[in-house]
Amino acid sequence: MSNETLADLVLVLHAGFVAFVVLGLLLVLLGGAMRWRWVRNRWFRLAHLAAILLVVAQAWLGIVCPLTTLESYLRRRAGQQGYEMGFIADRVRRLIFFEADWWVFALAYTVFGILVLVSIWLVRPRWRPSRGPQGGVGH
Repeated sequence: MSNETLADLVLVLHAGFVAFVVLGLLLVLLGGAMRWRWVRNRWFRLAHLAAILLVVAQAWLGIVCPLTTLESYLRRRAGQQGYEMGFIADRVRRLIFFEADWWVFALAYTVFGILVLVSIWLVRPRWRPSRGPQGGVGH
C-alpha cells in the first residue's frame, strides 16, 4: 500500500473520530428524547467521554493530534505538500481542519467537553447491567 493511500486512510480514520465525538453528542441528546436504550450504554458513553477529554487535554497541552502528525508524515513520504490529494481526501480534510489560533480550538473543545459532561447528567448512562424479571442479567 502506498504512503498516499495510507495517508488517505488516516484522514478517513481522523474524520471518523471527529464524527464519533460530534455526532455522538447529538445522538445521545436525540436518543435521550426518543428513549433509545443504546445511547445509555456505559461503554459507548465512557468511550465518547474519553475521546473528547483526550481532545481537550491535547489542545490545552499544545499537543498536535497524533493522527494529524501521522498523516503529515505519510504525505511527505509520498512526496505531497499541502492539499495535493484526491478529491474526497481534500473534502474530508476541509471538513475537519480549520485555521485559527490555538486558544480558539482549546476553548471550543473545552465547551464541547462540558456539553458532553452535561449530557451524562441529562441522559444518564446505565452504569450497571439491567436485571431481567427473574433477577438474572438482562440484555
